[in-house]
Amino acid sequence: MATSAPVRASRSLKIPTRLDRRYLPVVGTFVVLALMLIVGGTRYENFLTPAVVSNLFINNAHLIVLAVGMTFVILTGGIDLSVGSVLALSTVVTAALLQAGLPPAVVIPLAVGAGTVIGLAHGVMVHYFQVQPFVATLAGMFFARGLCFLIAPESIAINNASFGELASWVQIFGGWRMSSGVLIALVVVGLGFLVLHFTRFGRTVYAIGGGEQSALLMGLPVARTKVLAYVVSGTCAGLGGLLFAMYSRSGYSLTGVAMELDAIAAVVIGGTLLTGGTGFVLGSVLGVLVLGLIQTIITFEGTLSSWWTKIVIGVLLLIFVALQRILTLRRT
Repeated sequence: MATSAPVRASRSLKIPTRLDRRYLPVVGTFVVLALMLIVGGTRYENFLTPAVVSNLFINNAHLIVLAVGMTFVILTGGIDLSVGSVLALSTVVTAALLQAGLPPAVVIPLAVGAGTVIGLAHGVMVHYFQVQPFVATLAGMFFARGLCFLIAPESIAINNASFGELASWVQIFGGWRMSSGVLIALVVVGLGFLVLHFTRFGRTVYAIGGGEQSALLMGLPVARTKVLAYVVSGTCAGLGGLLFAMYSRSGYSLTGVAMELDAIAAVVIGGTLLTGGTGFVLGSVLGVLVLGLIQTIITFEGTLSSWWTKIVIGVLLLIFVALQRILTLRRT
C-alpha cells in the first residue's frame, strides 16, 4: 500500500509530536511572566510603559549576570553560595581603587579578576580536594565578605568622572532607555547561550550534570570543565559587582547579602534542575524577570509590605521544584 506524500514528508523531517519535557519548566516560567504582565497591565495604569519595562532590566542587570554564572555551576550538579559576597567585594575593590586615583581601565579588570580568582579556588577545592560545593563556596562566601570589611568598613562613594560616563544611560528610541550595565548583561547572556549550546565545553557541562562517571567513561575533560564552571560563576559575580557599582555609584561591604539566594531562585524558577544536567540560560533570565516583576507589582500596589516579595518568591520556588520533581520521576 502506497504511503501518502504528507506522511512520508513528516517521517523524513521527524517533526516532533509533542513538546520536549526539558522545555516545560521554561515554558511555565514564560507563561507566569506573561500572566503577570497581563494582570499588571490591566490592574495598574502605566504598568506596561517603556519606563517601567526599562527599569525592570536596569534594576536587575547585575542579577541577570549572577544567574548566568550560577546556571553553569548548577548544570554540573554544584552550587555557589559565594556570589553575593563576591559581588560586594567587586564593588568595594572598584570604589577603593577609584578613590585611590587609579583609572577605570586598570580598576575594571582587577575588580572582575577578583571574582575569577575566587571562582578558580572553588573549582580546585570541589574537584581536586573533593570538598562538597556547599562547603567550599560557603568558605568562599565568608572569605569574600571578610575581605570587604578589611578593605572598606564604611561605604565608599564613586565620584570618578570617567567611570560615571561608563555607567551613563543609553537612549534607544522613544521612551525606551537602557543603561550600559543592561547592554553588558545582555551580551553576557548571549555569550552564555552560545557557550552552553554550541561549544564542547558547554556540552561537557551538561554531560557532567547528567552523570559525572558517565562523562569520565566517555573521555570528556571533566576536571577542567568543573573548574571552569566555577571560574565562570566567579567571573560573573565579579562582573555583577562592577555593574552594581555602576548602578549605585558606590562600594559597600554589606551589598549583596543573601543575593546568592535570589540568583539560585531565579535559576530554579527558570527551569534548571538543582541536580544538574538540564537547564537553559534564557530560562534563568526569565526567572530574574519574574522576580523583578513581583517587586514591581508590589510597588505599584502600594499597600503591601515588601516582605510579600519573599513570600511570593517562596511559593513560586516550591511550585517549580515540585514541577521539576514530577518531570524527573516521569522521565525515570
